[in-house]
Amino acid sequence: MLSTILRHERAVVLGALLAATLLAWTYLLAGAGMPMAGSDMAGMDMSAMAGSADSMTMMPPHWSLGYAIMMFLMWAIMMVAMMLPSAAPAVLLAAALMRQRGGSTPFGPTGLFVAGYLAIWFGFSLIATLMQWGLDQAGLLSPEMTSLSVALSGGLLIATGLYQWTPWKRACLTQCRSPFELMTRYWNRGQFGPMLAGVRHGLFCLGCCWMIMVLLFVGGIMNIMWIAGLAVLVALEKLLPAGPRVSRVIGALLIVAGAIILVR
Repeated sequence: MLSTILRHERAVVLGALLAATLLAWTYLLAGAGMPMAGSDMAGMDMSAMAGSADSMTMMPPHWSLGYAIMMFLMWAIMMVAMMLPSAAPAVLLAAALMRQRGGSTPFGPTGLFVAGYLAIWFGFSLIATLMQWGLDQAGLLSPEMTSLSVALSGGLLIATGLYQWTPWKRACLTQCRSPFELMTRYWNRGQFGPMLAGVRHGLFCLGCCWMIMVLLFVGGIMNIMWIAGLAVLVALEKLLPAGPRVSRVIGALLIVAGAIILVR
């Protein structure tokens, strides 16, 4: 049975990645991360609830510990949905290295690599949750978790567009697209070498894509079409042969979009 699984390991790895991605997208499509009205109203008294619709719209949500944990889980699952598909080539490379070195456990090192990769994005999810809290407290996010500030929206679009043209973006994208050297360097560093390789790869992908992820505050943190669109942009950069050129074109378009928003 084990030998049969190993002969089809590529299909097994791809199947596992597809299952995890579909589960994450199912969660997002079901709106499970959206705060319930009861959660938002938890800190309001009856007099506040009787106020005008406009005044309630401007109120930030009640950030309890439970609400903060729910927002962090929403961000973490969103990162799985957006980043795991474009990481598939690197995960398959990790599985190939495991087989080349004759590992006794069929998928352990590959799982460690994925765990290290996702750990970086879960760390980003924590930072994004803190950013969301800060923007909520400043009254800059709508109940739909979309920017209410023209300056914030336009500024983020322009900043992201400019970042697409920086040497740091280019270097991180190059490493993210071609992780073979990085993996072979870390793979033999003890039992947790594959996890270190995953962490390192995750850091390069974070350096490549973090500004694009911040654009979720512009289009809506739970806007499914916006999430899917950004995920497609990430995949185009990382997977297409012309990815670096696509990245710069995306940057130019974002700068134009941000300028239009600010001028209007």
